[in-house]
Amino acid sequence: MANKTPSSIADQIALLKQRGMLFNDEQSAHHFLENISYYRLKGYWWDMQADIALHTLKPNTYFEDIIERYNFDRRLRLILFDAIERIEIALRTKMIYHLSIAYGSLWYLDSNLFETISLPSNPSVTIHQNTIIELKKEFSRSQEIFIKDQRNRYPNQDADSWKILEVASMGTLSKFYKNLKHQLPEKATIAKEMGLNLHSELSSWLEAITYVRNIIAHHSRLWSRNMVKIPIERINNPKSDWLNSALLPVQCKKPFLIITTMIYVCNEVTPNHQIKKKILDLFTTSHNLPIYKLGFLNNWQKHPIWK
Repeated sequence: MANKTPSSIADQIALLKQRGMLFNDEQSAHHFLENISYYRLKGYWWDMQADIALHTLKPNTYFEDIIERYNFDRRLRLILFDAIERIEIALRTKMIYHLSIAYGSLWYLDSNLFETISLPSNPSVTIHQNTIIELKKEFSRSQEIFIKDQRNRYPNQDADSWKILEVASMGTLSKFYKNLKHQLPEKATIAKEMGLNLHSELSSWLEAITYVRNIIAHHSRLWSRNMVKIPIERINNPKSDWLNSALLPVQCKKPFLIITTMIYVCNEVTPNHQIKKKILDLFTTSHNLPIYKLGFLNNWQKHPIWK
């Protein structure tokens, strides 16, 4: 397929009009398109198309409604990033503490503590070895004062876990946790302290939360998005309020389930947080928006965790 010719902002507005988009204020729309790209906004009107092949829009589709969706999504992502920060810091702290007390400051290097599983893409390298490579890259890039001091004072020396894991990404932490040998009591302890009775549940949740973290970190869209990572829904003997019935498939596929796992973990690791209240307040101030596009449907408010 031949590359398309770039379009001016005026051309973009003209194309949207041709496809059925309505505008209350074209000058304002011009400003938005100068600062938020056409293709970034396109994800917010994708489900409003009458014909996906022709890209024509349903009647009464206003550009201002697209901006309202965009701003709602941005505010939701900021709230969720607050939740993810709390979860990530708690996970990091518990892993450093429990595993260092049990196995010493360099436990993360001990291959005996990890499952011997090869990388699917490179059978000659284990997941543990690859995670160490990723961690050391993060360590070498870090500009944190205490990390720079470590590199200067102790060149070519492995850093204690409480230093090096402070600069590990959530993805790296999640990989370390999942790859720990299942029989290690510390793996179960960490899961229990985060509100779950099985390490497999926590691993599933961490993968899903990390996936959303990466979406948010790249300022990408959550609105109406299908989740690639879906966390375990039915957890073993929940320690606190959870779901009281099975979810519809769409509620698992959309952000609703992952957001619910974040609320659950925050309830355990940072009591009296305001994450849920902020989400509910956002929904109240955005009452015209179809939040079912995020999986909030089927009497979602009746689940104990959302009451």
